[in-house]
Amino acid sequence: MSAAPAQKQLAADKVAFLNSKPLADVLAVLNGGGEETRAVGGAVRNLMLGLPLAEIDLATTAQPKSVIDRVTSAGFKAVPTGIEHGTITVVADGKPFEVTTLREDVETDGRHAVVRFGRDWKNDAGRRDFTINAMSLSRDGTVHDYCGGLADVEARRVRFIGEPDERIAEDYLRVLRFFRFSAAYGEGEIDRAGYLACARARDKLGALSRERIRTEIMKTLIARRAADAMTAMADAGIYDRVFANAPELPALSRLALIEQSNEIAPDPVRRLAAVAMRVSEDAVNLRERLRLSNEEFKRLASIADRWWRLTPSSGESYAKETLYRIGAEEYLDRALISFAHSSASLADEKWGALLSLAGRWTPPRFPLSADDFMKRGVEKGPKLGKALAAAEAAWIAADFPWDPASLSKIADEAAR
Repeated sequence: MSAAPAQKQLAADKVAFLNSKPLADVLAVLNGGGEETRAVGGAVRNLMLGLPLAEIDLATTAQPKSVIDRVTSAGFKAVPTGIEHGTITVVADGKPFEVTTLREDVETDGRHAVVRFGRDWKNDAGRRDFTINAMSLSRDGTVHDYCGGLADVEARRVRFIGEPDERIAEDYLRVLRFFRFSAAYGEGEIDRAGYLACARARDKLGALSRERIRTEIMKTLIARRAADAMTAMADAGIYDRVFANAPELPALSRLALIEQSNEIAPDPVRRLAAVAMRVSEDAVNLRERLRLSNEEFKRLASIADRWWRLTPSSGESYAKETLYRIGAEEYLDRALISFAHSSASLADEKWGALLSLAGRWTPPRFPLSADDFMKRGVEKGPKLGKALAAAEAAWIAADFPWDPASLSKIADEAAR
């Protein structure tokens, strides 16, 4: 950690967001009277990387009680979301800002930290995980860097602050965060010192809750270099501490390329299926290991169901029936996973047509109802259900006709 902070003055247009309401109002309330408040963490990192600012977190020299008093006096709402760690959520004009008093660690056990509040920006920066996350931005547009973050942003390098082993011992989740941030923001080879430290700490992942592990894994899977991160995790012996089987790395790499070339947004459940699922039993294992939601498990189980396996050789009629039966999301999941596991060229036109079907064709609603068959003498009960099912199958086989003559013929035949 450098003795004095590096500083960089940003152009006014780059930090114009500091003047926008309600952030400007919150800063005005918290600054002054000997106190200083800066934007910190991901907002500053993304600003320097030219990425969108999703959330703007603030750090302040003011004590938590002072933060509450100041913002409530100004008419804002103060929610003590993590007051024991110095964090107050300030809600201004309906927009939340997390405001945290400067801290330094007193005690850590790899999962939680005991902190004391302070006024030293350097000490606060030094307790963070990576250099690119430790920069702060003051109200006048000056970036303050105590840990080498500016240089690492320039190099697109994700690096622990100080000794990687020490940072990891403070919170073992940083093992997984290292690979996630490398996947999202890094370029070139992964930082060797960080990689080796994570490999040494791989057995410590058992101390973490599955929910925390799940959050990191799902975020890693949708990162720009997800396949590279999973490869590095496998090489370091970390992947098999999380998953029950060996990774399908080529499938994940191909899936990412297919999504990119077809302008399909990455999806964590779909990518999880690509890298970690071979058979239907894997969906059950993943639900347990990652505490997946019922909806996520349902999607994985659907992808594993070979009954609706999709390939171009199945023909468009089968593809349409599949889309009709299982819906657009599950259809796209299966088509993408099948394509990723195939040996076809990424530019294969037949696979491209299979993928695009969900966007260019909307399955119609089955137009016949129970009344249509009861009018034809079919009684309520099992016979009516069989007639409806037979009619629907015939309607699908006839390519979803909508004209009255075709529908009448289908209903007549199914009612016999």
